[in-house]
Amino acid sequence: MRITVLGAGSWGTTLAVLLHYNAHQVRLWSFDPKHAESLKTLHENKDFLPGIVLPADLEITSDLDSAVHNSELIVTGVPTQFLRSVIKNLTSFNFHDIVIVNVAKGIENRSLFTISEILLDVLPTLKRENIVTISGPSFADEVSRQVPTAVVAASTNIAAAMLAQQTFMTPYFRVYSSEDIHGVELAGSIKNVIAVGAGIADGAGFGDNTKAAIMTRATAEIARLGKVMGARQETFAGLSGIGDLIVTCMSKHSRNRHVGEEIGKGRKLSDILAEMKMVAEGVPTTRSVHDLAKKHDVELPICNEVYEVLFEYKDPIIATSDLMTRDAKGEH
Repeated sequence: MRITVLGAGSWGTTLAVLLHYNAHQVRLWSFDPKHAESLKTLHENKDFLPGIVLPADLEITSDLDSAVHNSELIVTGVPTQFLRSVIKNLTSFNFHDIVIVNVAKGIENRSLFTISEILLDVLPTLKRENIVTISGPSFADEVSRQVPTAVVAASTNIAAAMLAQQTFMTPYFRVYSSEDIHGVELAGSIKNVIAVGAGIADGAGFGDNTKAAIMTRATAEIARLGKVMGARQETFAGLSGIGDLIVTCMSKHSRNRHVGEEIGKGRKLSDILAEMKMVAEGVPTTRSVHDLAKKHDVELPICNEVYEVLFEYKDPIIATSDLMTRDAKGEH
C-alpha cells in the first residue's frame, strides 16, 4: 500500500520503519523542515529514536500536501493537543476512500474529544467507518528493536480494523482486532494519567504495594468512566486497558511515569516538562479526564488526586492519605 505517517517522533518513525519492513511504500512527514532534512541526511532519528537505521528508500518530507498525496492509508502519530492544528490544513483533501489509523493517545483539552472525534470534527469528507485506532503496551524503543509486542486495532467497522491488522502485523508486532474504538481510545488515554500517579508514588517513596493498589483501582476507574461513555467493559481488561496500564506504570521508558516520579520528589511540573524532548500526553490528558468526570458525574478519585497534585500543587503525601482514608466500600 501507499502509506503516509504523519509525525516523525519516536512512535511515528518506528511505525514507518515497521511498515517499510512489511513492503509498503511509506512516506514519513515531519512538521519541522530541519528535522526532516536531518532524517534524510543521517538515516537516523537522533532526537527521538537514536541508534535505529532508517531505510535508504524511506521517503521523508516536511511538505504536508505532498506527504498525503495519492496515499491509500494515513497514519496519524501527531500528539493529541497538536493534531487539530495539523489536520485543519487538509480539509480540502478528499478522504472519502482513505483509511486513517491513529496511533497517538490522549483527549483534547476544551473539546474533550478523543482523536477519532477530532478527525471527524475537522475533516468533512472522512467517514467514521474509515477510522482505526491502534493502541496497547508498545514502547517505540522496544518495537524498533523488534521486541515481541501485541496491540489492538479498533474501529466501528471491523473490516477497517482487520485491514490495519493485516497492514501492521509482523512476526514481532502482533495485532488483534476490535470494534470498540471508543473504549480503546479512552483506555489508552486515561492510563497515562494513572501512570503519572504511579510515578508520583515512586517519587514520594511509597512501595510496590502502593503502586499495585493504584493500578488495580485505576482499572476500575477507567472502566467506570468508559461504561458511562458507551464503551465495552471487556476492553479495559485487554491490551489497550490493563496491558498498557501495566507497562506504562512500571517501565523506565514511560515518559508519564517519569513526570510523576519527578513531581513526587518535589520538583515543579514546568521545570520537568521544559527539559523533556518528547511529549508526556498524560499531563494535558489529566485536565481532560478531570473535566470529563465532572461532565458525566463519575467518581474518579485517583485521577482527581493526580489533577490536584499536578495543577493545584497538592502535596503527594496528603493526596495519598486522602485516597487511603476515603469511606469504606465494597470492592465491586
